[in-house]
Amino acid sequence: MDKTIVETDIEKAKLWNGGESLGNDLLLLDRLAEAPFPKEPRRMNFILIGLCTRGSVRYRMDMKEQLLTPGHVIIASERHVIDQYEATSDLEGLCMIVSVSFYNEIMRNVSDLSALFLFSYNHPIFPLAEREQQVFRDYFYVIRNRVLQTGNLFRRDLIRTLMLAMFYDLSNVIYKFQQVGEVRQSRAEVLFTQFIRLVEMNCRHERRVSWYAQQLCITPKYLSEAVKHVSRRTPNEWIDNYVILEARVLLKNTTKTIKEITKELHFPNQSFLGKYFKEHVGMSPSEYRKL
Repeated sequence: MDKTIVETDIEKAKLWNGGESLGNDLLLLDRLAEAPFPKEPRRMNFILIGLCTRGSVRYRMDMKEQLLTPGHVIIASERHVIDQYEATSDLEGLCMIVSVSFYNEIMRNVSDLSALFLFSYNHPIFPLAEREQQVFRDYFYVIRNRVLQTGNLFRRDLIRTLMLAMFYDLSNVIYKFQQVGEVRQSRAEVLFTQFIRLVEMNCRHERRVSWYAQQLCITPKYLSEAVKHVSRRTPNEWIDNYVILEARVLLKNTTKTIKEITKELHFPNQSFLGKYFKEHVGMSPSEYRKL
């Protein structure tokens, strides 16, 4: 009998020992050996970034076997299903768990960091050089110190800025990997990457899957199958995701009116944008802007 997949979030992850948290937005763990790895499959509703410094952990992610060993970093975005954990008794490492909403706050531009998460969909574990490992450690402990500074008026802003810098440093590592040609991509992976790049550039004015398929010279059905195979999401879900990211960035990082944002995102009217935004975010654009 198939095991039931349990949804998990930061609130549940906070039950682990030895962690420091920023509400339900960020959790930092440095005592992985004490982590109560679940016995049943878990679907993550957060982003996980971790560095193994000693020992190892074997697990399955979306039915694929994975092995995390010293000097390797794991980056896993939300909606992955993880199960069958087997950690060695000497496991040590550093782990950051980031809520999707907090990650969206960190974003300053929709195209920021796409390479990092596109890469991680099919290569969730990759090695870091010793210097790069130390950079990750430095970020971890600086961010943790800021989390502990509860009296700092700008604590949240400082943490967001540090997280953004860390993501850029990790993105640079991936860029170097790709430049030396060490990463081999399947046809579906290549199509997925091309599709996401097109969505980044065109989602403000084009939201039809058929249009993206036409640009890639393939059928909408083939595009849908390739994207779903690689990312476990449909093209429409990805398009909606990027449109909402654009709207979030415009609401939080510009002084444009909601009417101006409606026009910039090519919605027929402000009411349509409001319904679309509330459906995906759970609140109106004006409510989101006030947060």
